[in-house]
Amino acid sequence: MLSGIRIIEIEGLGPGPFAAMLLADLGADVITIHRKDQPAVPGMPEQSILDRGKRSIDLNLKDAADLDIARRLIASADALIEGFRPGVMEKLGLGPDTFNASNPKLVYGRMTGWGQNSPLSETAGHDLNYISLSGALWYASAAGQPPQTPATLVGDIGGGAMYLVAGILAGLLNAQRTGQGTVVDAAIYDGSAHMMNLLMSMRQTGNLSEARGQSLLDGPHWSRTYACLDGGFMSVQCLEPKFYAEFLQKLGLTNDAEFKNQYVPALWPKLTQRLTDLFASKPRAHWADMFQGSDACVAPVLDPVEAQAHAMNAARHTWIDHDGALQAAAAPRFSTETWQPKTSPRRGEHRQDILDQLSTNASPDPSPR
Repeated sequence: MLSGIRIIEIEGLGPGPFAAMLLADLGADVITIHRKDQPAVPGMPEQSILDRGKRSIDLNLKDAADLDIARRLIASADALIEGFRPGVMEKLGLGPDTFNASNPKLVYGRMTGWGQNSPLSETAGHDLNYISLSGALWYASAAGQPPQTPATLVGDIGGGAMYLVAGILAGLLNAQRTGQGTVVDAAIYDGSAHMMNLLMSMRQTGNLSEARGQSLLDGPHWSRTYACLDGGFMSVQCLEPKFYAEFLQKLGLTNDAEFKNQYVPALWPKLTQRLTDLFASKPRAHWADMFQGSDACVAPVLDPVEAQAHAMNAARHTWIDHDGALQAAAAPRFSTETWQPKTSPRRGEHRQDILDQLSTNASPDPSPR
């Protein structure tokens, strides 16, 4: 879909590389500038899943010759991704104003936690901190328990990488139409707050309470996970009455006077305890078999390895093993093409090819070698 689009990525952490991976999955020629003579960032492998489908050149941005290569690469690109603190790229001489003349259509993607201009823009932070202040963490976990979310998914990926990709794609479309590039200020704080608007729409109807555990989606007995006899878990979220009715039918509770009152908050704690005891009486496989194929909106909670072995994955091939690493395939899917797993490059693997292209002004090659 993005064939012919060149993206330059300055090596960073988390959301920036993820955004660049997604653009590479969509067919863009992504060239990652890895740090020269330095190992991968802490916690990441030398050949990361997040680098799949990209090309790699290793540069030392404190070296004048390498800095000039980076400047020329950015001048040749349709978009850039960088995740430094505000002002770092300007100090390197690689800020957006540098390319106003040489590359006026450049879409300059900036990935930060607190944004380019804010009281905290110079302050360190991580996923959990950003979503704490944005409000996105508030409804996570059960009432009375410390809020906790799946690591990085709500902030770094949901509120950060996905909004950066949306901003870059919008910027590319606008540049094609107007000839004018833009700076994309993608702050995890902003994006994670923006994702809250679905819940905030429920507040307009009185279905979202400021008190945790009292709202339509985080309080009822029919919207939570339950532990099973073997230590596994089942998820239940039968919001609509017809799905709730099927849930009760499967459990033999259709005629239970208390369970008939689906939307009575005063009963939710008691009914939650009854379901807690019921699910704890059988192993997860028992419940998974019972609800398989039904409209009761119940599903087992799987880890990624289990998800790969599930029948759903046999049909969708969403979880794959490639180059010895378990990873999820590209999403979304398109009717006009079939995505194939792509290899992650070694750091600096394509340095000479990229330099040769720069010296000959060759067009981008979207296919990593």
